Amino acid sequence: MAKPDFQPVLLGSDINVYGMARSFYEEYGIVSLAIGATHLAPTKHSKIVKVQVQPHFEKDEVFIKTLRQFMEQHQNNRKKFLLIACGDGYGLLLAKYKNELSKFFECPSNDFKLYKQLEDKPSFYRICEQYRLPYPKTIIVKPHDNLSKVVEQIPFPYPMILKPGNSISYLKVSFSEKKKAFKVQSASEMRDLLQRIYDANYPDEMIIQDFIPGTDSDMRVLNAYVDQNHKVRMMCLGHPLLEDPSPSAIGNYVAIMPESNPHIYRQLKSFLESIRYTGFANFDLKYDSRDGKYKLFEINLRQGRSSYYVTLNGYNLAKYVTEDRIYQLPFKATVYGDGDMLWLGIPKKLLLEQLPPKLKTQIIRKYIKTQKFGTTVFYTKDLSMRRYFLQLYAFYRYFNTYKEAVEEKI
Repeated sequence: MAKPDFQPVLLGSDINVYGMARSFYEEYGIVSLAIGATHLAPTKHSKIVKVQVQPHFEKDEVFIKTLRQFMEQHQNNRKKFLLIACGDGYGLLLAKYKNELSKFFECPSNDFKLYKQLEDKPSFYRICEQYRLPYPKTIIVKPHDNLSKVVEQIPFPYPMILKPGNSISYLKVSFSEKKKAFKVQSASEMRDLLQRIYDANYPDEMIIQDFIPGTDSDMRVLNAYVDQNHKVRMMCLGHPLLEDPSPSAIGNYVAIMPESNPHIYRQLKSFLESIRYTGFANFDLKYDSRDGKYKLFEINLRQGRSSYYVTLNGYNLAKYVTEDRIYQLPFKATVYGDGDMLWLGIPKKLLLEQLPPKLKTQIIRKYIKTQKFGTTVFYTKDLSMRRYFLQLYAFYRYFNTYKEAVEEKI
């Protein structure tokens, strides 16, 4: 393999970063650099990604100062540097400073105006209306609204979903029994939660949504890469089987099998190209049996934390961005994912324990017995003893997570 003539620089140090680093290593044999505020377990003791810890890197002034120093230190380097955000906060900062950073880095990122419109969920739902994309019935709650009046006037039945309109500002607030999203059973519970959230000084809008019936396996997740000319080069759909039950991680998938759906592909390809999107995109959807439609929950303006399932199924995430931004290869045709590998973020034994009998039988027959499964973090070319046991500990800790979730429901 020829020596690479570019250098990936990844923002963050979580499992998403490791998945991207592994994709670059598998495709080009290149070791990625990563910069993050802390060094998280998925990238520790790795030979395929070098992590630079910069305290408070998530803050504006530290973020841009650090990257200005990086540009100055490497100004005489002939390599191209590909800058990829792997988290919401870093994605927002990259979009904000894109004009300056693009003078040195290749930045597969949207402009700040479009980023803000899509990242803010109320604004995103207004865009969905414009492009006729189905999404759950929604009510927007503003910080100074009369909460009792809002709750009294909700036009759909309980249970409902309550979640923040701005996930970045929501991360900064703290209150008892905080969750990433809430399934609310009554009007009194809704009033209490809204009051506690705003008493904690959350500054933005909250979203009340119609609850779509079904299980984790009614969800769908789609990752796409859109090139610098706003053409969708790759789309890959996944069928989640199970989600993380932790309060801070609700909505994070821990098992995904491949799926292909031409209707979803056509719909979201048209949307991304119409709004002149650029870079990685990650959509969460859920099938609504009441009307037979897939409803959009949100768009993440980055690859998903479980997006290594795309590379695992033969559609290497690093390949599409590199061919576009580094090698300037022209767009030919959109590649639509249709793989045969099960992605696991938890031990397979735990997954099978959590699945209903019919689905469990299908997964065993199609993926487990045929050895068609894989993970992000257990990579045979990057498994020192220290790394192996750290990842094993993190993986098997999920047994306690699910046990605690069951006990909490009792």
